[in-house]
Amino acid sequence: MNKYFHGAIKIMKRPRLIFYYMSVMGFGILNFLSDKACLKLLWWSATGKKLNLKTPKGFNEKIQWLKLYYHKPEYTELADKIRVRDFVKKTIGEKYLIPLIATYDNPDQIDYNSLPNKFVIKCNHNSGCGMCLCRDKSAINFASVNNELKKALQENYYYRCREWQYKNIVPRLICEKYLIDDDPQNTTGTLINYKFYCFYGEPKFLYVSVEDVSSGAKGVVKLSLLDLDWETPPFFRSDHEPLPFDLEKPAHFDEMIEISKKLSKGIPFVRVDLYWVNDQILFSEMTFTPTGGFSFFSPEEWEVKLGEWLPLPDKIVER
Repeated sequence: MNKYFHGAIKIMKRPRLIFYYMSVMGFGILNFLSDKACLKLLWWSATGKKLNLKTPKGFNEKIQWLKLYYHKPEYTELADKIRVRDFVKKTIGEKYLIPLIATYDNPDQIDYNSLPNKFVIKCNHNSGCGMCLCRDKSAINFASVNNELKKALQENYYYRCREWQYKNIVPRLICEKYLIDDDPQNTTGTLINYKFYCFYGEPKFLYVSVEDVSSGAKGVVKLSLLDLDWETPPFFRSDHEPLPFDLEKPAHFDEMIEISKKLSKGIPFVRVDLYWVNDQILFSEMTFTPTGGFSFFSPEEWEVKLGEWLPLPDKIVER
């Protein structure tokens, strides 16, 4: 409810934002547009500026270019939350994978009686839509969960921000172990996610975010950016407040960096998301176009400086 309320407030202040919010929330009002026309409209709606696709400079502007002109078929596999597990297993090893319980083609295949009391079910083809974080089966309305999952499976998530890597994923469901951090130093009651921004196989910085799992709903509360020396960099994400507490560097932070390097090798840009839970590194996902390329860095000059880390590759356009 809060995100819709805040979105409505922003639209009232800047009416042009209605195109951006209606699209990213999945209403489908721009589905009839070509990719280029849609992204130009979304960019103007979000920034009030014209999208420069001929000579993009800023990081997020280059993300828009990649969405249009860099369609490597293997990115469909890496963005698929089920199929990416094979890549992770081959690249860094199975021990970094969250334990898998089952996969399903549709919710009707789920036998909730056979599942543990705590589990996570999510879609493989999108980002955060259609998810069940079950902490106690007795408190879950499974008919309602199935309806939400069916609705999510019917949507081609690509249309929201024209993130090509999602376009051709066959929608399915994945059920994984419910993660609980037993570290007494983690007093947040939440999972902590470490998200490494990697450019051509080199992690440059990361942000640490907190996911609210206490209420059974997934949502980033706050986040803080850090460089690889665990220091605050001279830029920040302008769409989130920083974490309200100091966070200690994980004991195996150097290993997390090496994992990020291996998983991002040869890729112009990808964000490698990892968990540090109970003295164990676990893979979360690979994100090629964070928030569709609409989460901007401040001060504004850092958009361009970060963009310098991302020389654009030759075009590869696949439909």
